[in-house]
Amino acid sequence: MKHYPPEFKADAVALYESRPGATIRSVAADLGVNPETLRNWVRAAGASWPRGGRAEVPADPPTPLEAENAALRKKVRELEEEREILRKAAKYFAGETRW
Repeated sequence: MKHYPPEFKADAVALYESRPGATIRSVAADLGVNPETLRNWVRAAGASWPRGGRAEVPADPPTPLEAENAALRKKVRELEEEREILRKAAKYFAGETRW
């Protein structure tokens, strides 16, 4: 059984929570962990389970440019978080191969 550092687990749960359309299976595949392992981490963290809920309705609908900017900002945050998790995973696994 592999042992993952607590930081990796927390980052994996945060990644799952930051991707509303993603499934546990897809996030686990991105990280290279078993989906059941990630599911256990999400449950242990008390993350929102099951997905879905009521979204807040803004008073004024955003303009197309504002909506695009919001989507792009969200994507940038998601990609930065994924990069950070992958950087930590690479560092962790590089240390695991040293004798």
